[in-house]
Amino acid sequence: MAAQAGKEVVYSWEGTDKKGKRVKGEMKASGEAFVNATLRRQGITVAKVRKSRLKTGGKVTEKDVTLFTRQLATMMKSGVPLLQAFDIVGKGHSNPAVAKLLGDIKSDVETGSSLSQAFRKYPLYFDSLFCNLVGAGEAAGILDALLDRLATYKEKILAIKSKIKSALFYPVSIIVVAFVITAVIMIFVIPAFKELFSSFGADLPAPTLVIMAISDFFVSYWWAIFGSIGGGLWFFFYTWKRSEKMQATMDRLFLKMPIFGEIIRKATIARFSRTLSTMFAAGVPLVEALDSVAGASGNKVYYDATKKVQGEISTGTSLTVAMQNTEVFPNMVLQMVAIGEESGALDSMLSKVADFYEGEVDDAVEAMSSLMEPIIMVVLGTLIGGMVVAMYLPIFKMGQVV
Repeated sequence: MAAQAGKEVVYSWEGTDKKGKRVKGEMKASGEAFVNATLRRQGITVAKVRKSRLKTGGKVTEKDVTLFTRQLATMMKSGVPLLQAFDIVGKGHSNPAVAKLLGDIKSDVETGSSLSQAFRKYPLYFDSLFCNLVGAGEAAGILDALLDRLATYKEKILAIKSKIKSALFYPVSIIVVAFVITAVIMIFVIPAFKELFSSFGADLPAPTLVIMAISDFFVSYWWAIFGSIGGGLWFFFYTWKRSEKMQATMDRLFLKMPIFGEIIRKATIARFSRTLSTMFAAGVPLVEALDSVAGASGNKVYYDATKKVQGEISTGTSLTVAMQNTEVFPNMVLQMVAIGEESGALDSMLSKVADFYEGEVDDAVEAMSSLMEPIIMVVLGTLIGGMVVAMYLPIFKMGQVV
């Protein structure tokens, strides 16, 4: 075992087995000598051993973590030992980054760490809610049930995030396409018309002159226009990621946006309810659970509200009253929470609230998509059609004169 004391790396090997059949594979070891000795004990005649080039590319996404959680829950419910489950999931994954992450976690568990401790070493992928639920499952001896609940939770949250992204992606992509088309027309198409009109020797209509003036500006300062837009977007997102004040401001603006604001509010309430329901059902104390709920809310307004609720509950206020004092939760949510507190079924009531608002988000996104299509067609038609008509007006005018 002393040979394995050093840092382990992956080695690729080739050789022949006892029957003379050519075999090859990979092994994690601290050196070539250990690989050779291990293979000899297995009756393999080694022909070649070399360090394996690490596969690069890919990153661990939230979808990968959700899928892994579901697979691990299913295997543990089926009676597959924990370490073997990690082996099966890790080796069967097409993303090298996920396989490496699972291999590292498995190594931590093999050396005596609990599963929750191993997860806590990777906060980028496993948040406090995830680790707390796994820890609660280990302590109570119901890890398979808690993993199943956690997988369901992550699947629901992933679905609601996907809905929000799809709702925002459609109009943003149309705006980008419209800008690119407009820029191409202004820089390449309209200058060709300008050369044609210069030989007319007549006064041009006002709309044509306006479009040509805008085109001249695009042609002369295209580098400044694209540079300003690109630099502005980069600075905006850079500041947004690193400034808490900027994040708080944008979160408040998002909630006040027409149409989109209501969808974001409903999605945030669904996340709040789903997270609190999952934590409470796992036996996590309410005050402690609200820490994870605040982080999972995804909006600074609701983060601050949850922290306020946590502070009031710790001084003896009921959850319903504390939520009511924040003035950010609808009456329906407050009534369901009140019923849950009185009946002792708070987790069930919160789960129903989450189901209701997730359905509301689905309906709102579908309605918005149906509404946006004709609006976008009208806007694009007016924009592109207006430019085309403005450039053909002089030709129509000449036709009338002739």
